[in-house]
Amino acid sequence: MDYQLLAELLFPQITDTPADVEARYPARQLPEGAKVTRFAPSPTGFVHFGGLFPSTVGERLAHQSSGVFYLRIEDTDAKREVEGAAEGLIKTLAKYGISFDEGAVLDAEGNIADRGDYGPYKQSKRGPIYRTYAKKLVAEGKAYPCFTTEEELDELQAVNKKEEIKNTDWQAQAESRRAEMLERRNFTLEEVKDHLAKGHPFVVRLLANGDPDKKVRITDLVKGNLEIPENDEDFVLLKSDGIPTYHFAHAVDDHLMGTTHVIRGEEWLPSLPKHIQLFGYLGFKLPKYMHIAQIMKLDEDGNKKKLSKRDMGANMDDYTSMGYCPEAVCEYIMTLLNSNYEEWHAQNPDKPYTDFPFSIKKMSVSGCLFDFGKLNDVSKNVISRMSASEVTQKVTDWALEFDPEFGKLLASDAAYAESIFAIGRGGKKPRKDLATWADAKPYMGFFYDGLFAPEYCYPENVSDVEAILDGFAKVYSADDDSTAWFEKVKELGLSLGYCADMKAYKNDPSAWKGSVADVSMVLRVAVTGKQNAPDLCEVMKILGTERVLERLEKGKVRK
Repeated sequence: MDYQLLAELLFPQITDTPADVEARYPARQLPEGAKVTRFAPSPTGFVHFGGLFPSTVGERLAHQSSGVFYLRIEDTDAKREVEGAAEGLIKTLAKYGISFDEGAVLDAEGNIADRGDYGPYKQSKRGPIYRTYAKKLVAEGKAYPCFTTEEELDELQAVNKKEEIKNTDWQAQAESRRAEMLERRNFTLEEVKDHLAKGHPFVVRLLANGDPDKKVRITDLVKGNLEIPENDEDFVLLKSDGIPTYHFAHAVDDHLMGTTHVIRGEEWLPSLPKHIQLFGYLGFKLPKYMHIAQIMKLDEDGNKKKLSKRDMGANMDDYTSMGYCPEAVCEYIMTLLNSNYEEWHAQNPDKPYTDFPFSIKKMSVSGCLFDFGKLNDVSKNVISRMSASEVTQKVTDWALEFDPEFGKLLASDAAYAESIFAIGRGGKKPRKDLATWADAKPYMGFFYDGLFAPEYCYPENVSDVEAILDGFAKVYSADDDSTAWFEKVKELGLSLGYCADMKAYKNDPSAWKGSVADVSMVLRVAVTGKQNAPDLCEVMKILGTERVLERLEKGKVRK
């Protein structure tokens, strides 16, 4: 077989050589040890929570090593591509602090453009490059065409996959596949010319030379040392429309773009033999691979399962509508990626998560468990460290989009809203009431008369509700500081038979009607409408004397 002639027959329009292409993609000039990583999603829908894992790892590895992190859009599957998905993922990733040095970006008009010298960064625009390398492989006898007539294509497309009978005899399957592969390889140049003359479409397949009984040793930076069988499958490199498969595009692009570390989900492990063989055929240096464990969640029966696209929390857009701040989600991801992150953060509470020395060695080999409870804990800590003005702005912005009436209420008097969020903020032990911006309305709604919906759940042991409310109304002063305010509560309680000393009350509760805590609870329920609320002295100051007295009066209801 004259492979050079075969290559010319298949790709007459390709005049560039691989050397010509390489000249347009020179080696990157970076410091020693610098890592070049990428995030390469397919624009087939929303950004999955699992997608933040490889992108966060890639960003950290590159930027901690003074390297390069770039975005490549792998849009080679036109049938699955969702309109606007590529633009959406760029916006979503930016929202979660994923900073790219180069790659696909949005221009001023919101269209995808390239930033960097190693583009195009959309694979659909790199067709001639792939065909150049496909031609090289054919010319070297490492790949071959496989023709399919229009009739055969129609027949294949008409097959009902649900009606296919699965062959459970794996040995027979392997033998059948081998026989089919050998038959595909058996063709002449005359047959090729005839197919081309008739306009028959063709795919280009790799001519595999692997022996599945032999093993290839490779070190995965997450999974460790692996032994995997050699590839013996003549897998497709170019589809009949000239578009490359993931395997081929991945090898060509990662080589030309200088990728040093490929970070992807462990579901791609079975493809590794193909990629090792392909890189070898092309004469490319194999990048280092990191196969990250899948994100797991507990189902209703307490069993672990993969976080699917249908699960709440899978779609990154859900976090925005639920009111999670991006900073909290990013920190939560760090707790899943590195087991020592929380320990580091406890020692460095004022430092951003980007200062954390991320380590591949601390990554979990098994699946990470997604947990909304843990996310909420992380989020409460993150929000508690924000200033009152920052929280006010973020809650207002969120509410204007997802709860417009509440948003307008906050925006109408930002200073008032800020005074509410300032309660208990700052210091070594700040309040942690908010896990999401959606928590703000139930937390602070009672400060607004239109949202005040009291649930008068007074302590069951207290029969002096009216006396407590009347008594406090007579002595209340907005000028009192917290000490003076509490002294008045204790004096009122003593006058009605309630112990002012909690220790004394615990020693002999039968000697008293109740404690000062019961008196405070009556006041809290009357003023805020609920048993859990911020510091009551501060609450009353913000509400103002007139509204405090009005609520004390209205609170005179039966238990």
